Amino acid sequence: MNRSILKLAVPNIISNITVPLLGLVDLALMGHLNSEVYIGAIALGGVIFNFIYWSFGFLRMSTSGFTAQAYGEKNQNESISILIRALIVTGIISFFILLFQAPIAWASFKVIGGSTEVETLANEYFRIRVWAAPAALSLFVFSGWFLGMQNARYPMIIAIAVNAVNIILSMFFVFVLKMNSNGVALGTAISQYAGLGIAVVLLFRKYKSLLPKVTKAAIIDLKFMSSFFKVNSDIFIRTLCIILVFTFFTSKSASQNDTILAVNSILLQFLMFFSFFIDGFAFAGEALVGKFIGARQTANLKQVVRLLLYWGAGLAAVFTLLYLGGVNPILKLLTTQQNVIDAAQPFLFWIFLVPVASIGSFIWDGIYIGATISKPMRNSLIISTFLVFAPIYYFLNPVWQNHALWMGMLLFMFSRGLILALLYKRTILKTVIK
Repeated sequence: MNRSILKLAVPNIISNITVPLLGLVDLALMGHLNSEVYIGAIALGGVIFNFIYWSFGFLRMSTSGFTAQAYGEKNQNESISILIRALIVTGIISFFILLFQAPIAWASFKVIGGSTEVETLANEYFRIRVWAAPAALSLFVFSGWFLGMQNARYPMIIAIAVNAVNIILSMFFVFVLKMNSNGVALGTAISQYAGLGIAVVLLFRKYKSLLPKVTKAAIIDLKFMSSFFKVNSDIFIRTLCIILVFTFFTSKSASQNDTILAVNSILLQFLMFFSFFIDGFAFAGEALVGKFIGARQTANLKQVVRLLLYWGAGLAAVFTLLYLGGVNPILKLLTTQQNVIDAAQPFLFWIFLVPVASIGSFIWDGIYIGATISKPMRNSLIISTFLVFAPIYYFLNPVWQNHALWMGMLLFMFSRGLILALLYKRTILKTVIK
């Protein structure tokens, strides 16, 4: 079983690590320019796209879970039909994002705020990058589908290619063409379409024989679509809560001053860096849990859940030691601005607690996604957002200010995992395995 977990987790870790690497490169590119406003610009612009893409993250998650269950049932017709249905939904969503891009930008900057100079640059960043929405959302679907088919290698190939192209183009646009934050946006947009082209090629390379199995009747499966949208609506609310917390975090950082915004943007990369490692095991959980539920293999389901938690705990221990010994050297790689490095020092304590506090939220998310049991995920996020994060911040902010933001964030992550762990036997084991 450990071999099966690692076979899926390792390629996902390799592909996921390219994502924080890209974020680190973007921050480093802006951090080595002559003003901190460029860091703030891509931070605010990034928040908007986090809001957009995370809102529709259900396209990957539900596709992964439903496909894994169809794979476990050995139902090839349903497996390929799930992909086509998800891509159709993606096309419709993308159309409306592009159609309403102006009001989306206006509303986003009204909510987030920031200095005038930062907001101007962030708006330019948004106007360029938004045109990558159809490709970015389609890649969510392809990644989820490949993973559900127990194929973690293809998402790895796509992610590495996308981020390699992105980094190369961003460096060219920023340093050669002097485009600053706009260069990062353009590099991102072009790389997304390159990744979509690669995904289509890989689909035809290995799964071409499945395409003739797609029928109009299979695509318009009302019973499936009812389950699909029910799960997706729960995941949407769950994701919206995550977006709300991270957007609030960035907005309150910006409301303090540009230096704190730069500090928190950089320190959040430590949480993101850990998350993409631990998500490798969460993604493995999606594929394996879904497969074992589809095949009705209760013993294997229990075993994989237990082993995933063990792997997560080990990874958290490694990252805790890594952060204890190497935070400041990494900070100096991200920015040459000494005032930002100095301002970050009082908040490093929270970074050391990130791995242990957040391990459960990632691993249990993967397990529940694979089971396509979305209601507990939704409820855990509502509780963690409005009964944990918000009260902690507003109660402590008058005294702790930025420390209150970080305490709220860590307890938000911890409570998510705790709630899902407590609900495991009553939901997954009793509801799915009968």
